[in-house]
Amino acid sequence: MVYVNRKEHFNAAHKLFNPNWSREKNEEVFGPCANENWHGHNFELIVTVKGEPDPDTGFVVDLKKLSNLIKSEVIDKVDHKNLNMDVPFLVGKMASCEVIIAEFWKILEPKVKQLQEGSSLHKLTLYETPRNFVEYYG
Repeated sequence: MVYVNRKEHFNAAHKLFNPNWSREKNEEVFGPCANENWHGHNFELIVTVKGEPDPDTGFVVDLKKLSNLIKSEVIDKVDHKNLNMDVPFLVGKMASCEVIIAEFWKILEPKVKQLQEGSSLHKLTLYETPRNFVEYYG
């Protein structure tokens, strides 16, 4: 089994805020991430696809096709957006990295399978900062 990775980048704003809690409770739990005027990050998304190399091409997946898929299905929808307000698949959900990455998986997993027979989405990694990141295996 070979694991192929593609890294993409996007910038976005969000805030962590539970509408069922008071402003004080939100600030206590989420700190500056609950800022009513939002805050932003330079996110890095790493998509890992697994499979066996195709005997004709040597590819597990065509990285150009994978990049185009990630950009059209995810990056174009979140880049320079307010994740809480501008992204239909996140509206009404907590815009934490844990929730965001699970939503990305729902979008990408069935489409990655269609790129090359026998290949599948293995893992997503989302960096919110250079030191804070989440991994998701579906």
